[in-house]
Amino acid sequence: MAAGGARSTTGDAGDRSGLVIAWAKAVEIGYYPRMIDALYSLSGFGVGLLVGMTGVGGGSLMTPLLILLFGIHPATAVGTDLLYAAATKTGGCLVHGLARSIEWPVVRRLATGSIPATMVTLAVLSFMNLESQAARSLITVVLCGALLMTAGVIIFRSTIVRLYRSRFPVLDIRNTAIVTVTVGAILGVLVSISSVGAGAVGIIALIILYPQLPMARIIGSDIAHAVPLTLIAGVGHWIIGTVDWHIIGSLLAGSLPGIILGSYLTVRVPEPALRVLLAAILILVAGKLAYDHIESSSSLLTAFTRSAP
Repeated sequence: MAAGGARSTTGDAGDRSGLVIAWAKAVEIGYYPRMIDALYSLSGFGVGLLVGMTGVGGGSLMTPLLILLFGIHPATAVGTDLLYAAATKTGGCLVHGLARSIEWPVVRRLATGSIPATMVTLAVLSFMNLESQAARSLITVVLCGALLMTAGVIIFRSTIVRLYRSRFPVLDIRNTAIVTVTVGAILGVLVSISSVGAGAVGIIALIILYPQLPMARIIGSDIAHAVPLTLIAGVGHWIIGTVDWHIIGSLLAGSLPGIILGSYLTVRVPEPALRVLLAAILILVAGKLAYDHIESSSSLLTAFTRSAP
């Protein structure tokens, strides 16, 4: 009986050891348990809630969240968020298309600049070692800059529009088209590297350039342009190898209900409070990313200095 008990105990220990090894191998090949799926979905729900309430913040919040909360590599976080954004914005584009609230000539002008810029940026990224510290630094710096720019646009949107129109009261059609293409190119570079900028920055640019358009058409046009932009950039990242499809599905499962609920709540929460809250979150996130990056760079420099003869 004692020997049997000993064998049973040994067998249980072996089973536990086997489970630990299986768990380690599962994590190594990229499989995560359902609990992690639930955390991704919950994060998607939170971001979707803010997107539904404010209209901006998808890429601005999701990419930093994947980096800071889940420890995803910055390049993978950007690529994953781009395809996630393409999926969510497609639904919005369909709604605006049915409502005829898209100014297609404006969308074409933005895409004329953004699509070539995106392809060039992706080509440059493909020649980089995205696992290197240099690539991580590039993505982090651009991401922090894009987050701070978005926060500034959210807070000072009215001031920016007023100052611009006081200096440039009228833009002729040709110059407006040229500036729109240029804005598209800038967005293409920003979005391809950081996944941030297509929302708030794109909307403020359209408000400035097309003051005659109603807000619904400006938002619809911005979303319609963001669909091909994020899709092409996301596919490019997938080809490079910086997309995690497992995460995308979990994020979508949570974000879609969040967007619906946020859209319902938006009329019940004061807009100024929402804008200040979102801007504060973006500034805090940018600061955290910058701090972590500086700490990491300092640690690497210290280790290199100590190892030098």
